[in-house]
Amino acid sequence: MFSGLIEAVGSVTGAARTPAGLVLRVRCPLAGELAAGDSIAVNGVCLTVVEAGADWFTADVSPETARVTTLGGTAEGMLVNLERPLPADGRVGGHFVLGHVDGTGRLAGIREEAEFRRLSFEHPASLQPLIVRKGSIAVDGVSLTVAALGAGRFDVQIVPYTWDHTRLRGAGVGDAVNLECDIIGKYVLNAMEAAHGAAAFETGRPVRGEAS
Repeated sequence: MFSGLIEAVGSVTGAARTPAGLVLRVRCPLAGELAAGDSIAVNGVCLTVVEAGADWFTADVSPETARVTTLGGTAEGMLVNLERPLPADGRVGGHFVLGHVDGTGRLAGIREEAEFRRLSFEHPASLQPLIVRKGSIAVDGVSLTVAALGAGRFDVQIVPYTWDHTRLRGAGVGDAVNLECDIIGKYVLNAMEAAHGAAAFETGRPVRGEAS
């Protein structure tokens, strides 16, 4: 369980393709506090640490995770958002994030609004029932509030601190991002489908890919 508050931005120093998927090597300031077997969210995807050194760690990415998230396109030199799991006695400053990506979207636009930035993202139609105005959504693991919502698209407003301390500052129009919708909305949709039938919801339920 994560909160969507990014602890550090790491740099990918290796992305080796293997028959079993992908092995990521990431340099980051959190590495000294990690051990083999620990969970860590990388761009919103919950992964397991395989090895860790003073300033680096490695993690395996399964073929399915590589297919359904943006991690399949990870390359050396890319920046990634990192967050360790939320401790049981921790304060939830964002919202409950599982690290299980619901789908990928694309950054459709960036515009400045005073010292803030408004980012527009396109998303799969399957996620439409789970995105609500003023609701929470995780974009590459960052807990954000939906500021505006349209068909296949939503906006978020980024405060200066978030812009400066996440990989969003280096994002460009057209870049793919991992999206995870609020877990509460998933349970509500599931309960409504169970009670009324999936046919009552035209866009259907989202495809939940493996993310760890």
